[in-house]
Amino acid sequence: MDPRKLQRVVVDALDDIKAQDIRVFDTTAQTELFDRVIIATGTSNRQTRALATHVRDKVKEAGAPVRSLEGADTGEWVLVDLGDIVVHVMQPAIRQYYNLEEIWGSKPVRLRIGARAPTAAATKRASAGGKRTTAATKRTTAAAKRTTGAAKGTSAGAKRTGASAEHTGTKTGSAASKRTTQARKQASATTKRSAGARQVAPAAKRPGTSSTTTTKRTSAKRASKA
Repeated sequence: MDPRKLQRVVVDALDDIKAQDIRVFDTTAQTELFDRVIIATGTSNRQTRALATHVRDKVKEAGAPVRSLEGADTGEWVLVDLGDIVVHVMQPAIRQYYNLEEIWGSKPVRLRIGARAPTAAATKRASAGGKRTTAATKRTTAAAKRTTGAAKGTSAGAKRTGASAEHTGTKTGSAASKRTTQARKQASATTKRSAGARQVAPAAKRPGTSSTTTTKRTSAKRASKA
């Protein structure tokens, strides 16, 4: 296996078990025995053993050979020999004491911890999630269209209601205006009739006038007889 791919497998395996301060060094210019040295810290004997065992298992799963695993009995410093890569899993005090970075650290390899290529299963899950998101988006869009249609229908109904109310109000106003005009005409006619009655009233004085004339005639007759 290509050393760059193999170092990725090792770093990911160490990161799985929460190894601390993972460092990768290119040693091709310093020795012909191996191309990479990887150093990591475990906080306890149990963790260093678990880290080394996990590296071994993941490398085997990737199809690369594992030559040996040494130091698992004490767990202070466990070495995993992968041929092109040598992995040192050490407790903090041991790592500080032996200071392997000073020996092999002239050419560090910058490698992003936790950056893993997506697996086929992860890709399928992401694809399925994208499809579900697209379907949800379509449903949301359809719901929005239905809401817009309902809003348009409501607006049209409101316009029809307004027009009907306006038409009804116009009719009502027109009818009221007609009734007012008729009332005014009736009042005018009544006024005219009252005025006519007042003009006829002076004629009632005529009997009085006739009585005066009769009195004058009677007086004249009496004077004649005398």
